[in-house]
Amino acid sequence: MLSNRIAALISGLSLSLLVVTSPAVLAADTEELKPHEDQGGTAREIVSKLEMLHYNKLKVGDEMSAGLWDEYIDSLDPTKSYFLSSDIDEFRQWRTKLDDDLRAGNVDRGFDIYNRYRLRISDRLNNIVSQLENGLPEFDFTKEESLELDREDSAWPKSISEADDLWRKRLKSSVLNLRLTDKSDEEIADLLKRRYKGQLKRLSQQNSDDVFELYMNSLTRLYDPHSNYLSPRSLENFNMSMSLSLEGIGAVLQMEDEYTKVARLVAGGPADRTGKIKPNDKIVAVGQDKDGEMVDVVGWRLDDVVDLIRGSAGTFVRLETIPTGGDGSHRTITIKRSKVKLEDQAAKKAIFEFSDGEQSYKIGVINLPTFYIDFEAYRRRDPNYKSTTRDVARLLDELQKEGVDGVILDLRNNGGGSLQEATMLTDLFIDQGPVVQIRHANEQISRHNRSRSRAMYRGPLMVLINRLSASASEIFAGAIQDYNRGLVVGNQSFGKGTVQTMAPLKEGQLKITQSKFYRVSGDSTQHAGVKPDISMPQLIDSEQVGESAYDTALPWDRIHAVRHAKYFNLKDLVPTLSKKHEKRTAVDPDFVFLRKQFEYQSERADRKAVSLNEQARIQERENLNQEILAMENERRKAKGLEPYESFEAYEKSESEDTAPVGGPTEITLEDDPVLNEAGYIMADFIGLKKHANSPQVANFD
Repeated sequence: MLSNRIAALISGLSLSLLVVTSPAVLAADTEELKPHEDQGGTAREIVSKLEMLHYNKLKVGDEMSAGLWDEYIDSLDPTKSYFLSSDIDEFRQWRTKLDDDLRAGNVDRGFDIYNRYRLRISDRLNNIVSQLENGLPEFDFTKEESLELDREDSAWPKSISEADDLWRKRLKSSVLNLRLTDKSDEEIADLLKRRYKGQLKRLSQQNSDDVFELYMNSLTRLYDPHSNYLSPRSLENFNMSMSLSLEGIGAVLQMEDEYTKVARLVAGGPADRTGKIKPNDKIVAVGQDKDGEMVDVVGWRLDDVVDLIRGSAGTFVRLETIPTGGDGSHRTITIKRSKVKLEDQAAKKAIFEFSDGEQSYKIGVINLPTFYIDFEAYRRRDPNYKSTTRDVARLLDELQKEGVDGVILDLRNNGGGSLQEATMLTDLFIDQGPVVQIRHANEQISRHNRSRSRAMYRGPLMVLINRLSASASEIFAGAIQDYNRGLVVGNQSFGKGTVQTMAPLKEGQLKITQSKFYRVSGDSTQHAGVKPDISMPQLIDSEQVGESAYDTALPWDRIHAVRHAKYFNLKDLVPTLSKKHEKRTAVDPDFVFLRKQFEYQSERADRKAVSLNEQARIQERENLNQEILAMENERRKAKGLEPYESFEAYEKSESEDTAPVGGPTEITLEDDPVLNEAGYIMADFIGLKKHANSPQVANFD
């Protein structure tokens, strides 16, 4: 499951065997953190606003207290590596009392648990740094042993010796990972020493605001994953991330255990344009400019990593990453920072020809990375303000003048944006009618988001989605599907069907879920997302990415449908289109490769343990590399291309910097088998619709 431990400040550090001191004595450089008076009042405010304003209407009682206790300890120690079972037994007496504390404005127990956690880390870090001053401990890398990768169902260590053995394996794994990147023992010892000293420094910089935010977010996550408390510092970062003046790489990051992980790429941003960073990639080091020293960021606070990556437009930053689904080897990517401009995210078009076997058709493709609007120009009443709908309307007009037979609207990786734009965009393709229903926390249902004009484009339409199509994308795709206005093709979408608002607090603000989206059919877009009429091979693991991957995501449900038109009789066409699609892709080299690649990556993701035997790991990496090479060469041979002579040759071609330095990328079919196949589905759709003589606006319900 996608971790709900985003708020963890320091967790899962790869440390060594050492002695755990008594909890009664703090490490010399570690002081207990205590709440300040205003935080009690803020805690009462948060409880009150959650109970009154949140869509879920949950009451903070004993059951919620137990959930808070579980979530807080899990956010601190997700790998069950810091606390001893005796610590957990001691804390368990408070499991159903935290709700009473919060109502009384008392957060002391949250701080008590955190201070024990901080003590455990401080002791471990100080001891490991002391050991590393004399070089690496001796490890037997010929021994057959392994390290658990997923300790969610494991118990906390019952004794110091049991904890020591776990840390011995964790440090051995860290050393082995670095040995496999061809680092010497001296380099490894130096890197780990600097890593843990840095973590000690950041640990000493923790303050009561950090602890309070972590504790409160353990509560808000019980309501849903998108509600959270923002401390004054986090609020400043949040406001900066929402500003058009933000300069950086255009990536949304989150914490998972000790790593900073890429959660999402901003469409059209610098990272997106490299084509070399994917969701779930882990960032292990950051370097400034093209030759600056790489700074290890494993175990860093999320906002500190963001500060290191963020910088002025025109400067360069280097990221050392561990690509998802790989063998654990590292890749360094150079990115030129820039502002994410509206022009970079603007809709663009292209025209391609496809045949259904009998006739060729001109298919227009409009790529839409996000639902954008220049609010500042709109508020100034600038008649030329830039927006999604205005740009797509212009492109549609151009495509129709160029005589296209059908249009594909590509919403893959479109994480959403303006609800107003999603509604207005739908207006270009349907006549008057509702687009989305919104149910609020007070159970009132709003249906004001409507199409108000006659459709501008009435021809064959396809909407292309994938797992990263979310929010506004799902509203648009759901409306097109419910109206039978066009085909929806691709993968099940993200499933983010909730709306958040900001509520002011005595200190900071509360981002709180207050509404939920529903399609005109009555189905929620929450959790389940939009399911395509015709499916493409899965490229993103839905167990790792998507609303359903969050433990506390609000459930799917439905309300009453609203009266809406049905434009085409798609139900009779989809089975034939699906058969043609399956027949083509069963032998298509690119689709064979994509399916094999996903299956192989899924198998690796399911691993429960990793070997600590060096030769076994080397052999595992060699097997993985050969498997990747074999899959790629099978694809190349089937396409009449020269196979790679070695994995090194393949890797070199993959690492070559061919990505554009700036500006929006062009729409091409090369290296995009999904778009290419979508074109053939559209050609079949146009041909079948002609033969079926399917009427426009077949009926109403």
